[in-house]
Amino acid sequence: MVKDMISVEIPVEVYKKIENRIKDTEFTTVSEYVTFVLEEVLESLEEDEEEVFSKEDEEKIKERLRALGYLD
Repeated sequence: MVKDMISVEIPVEVYKKIENRIKDTEFTTVSEYVTFVLEEVLESLEEDEEEVFSKEDEEKIKERLRALGYLD
């Protein structure tokens, strides 16, 4: 499957660091590695957005709703 691609500029220093990091790994290009890392970061951010309230916050809200008579 061929994906549509677009170029992004990064500093040469960063590119070289990535080149060194991917040696002896499954990544064959810097672009492949950068894509993987960005997808992981974006997925993590989306997961964080899904959890709007912490468990503690959720419990406080439930307690307040019980006190107001909205929950049994």
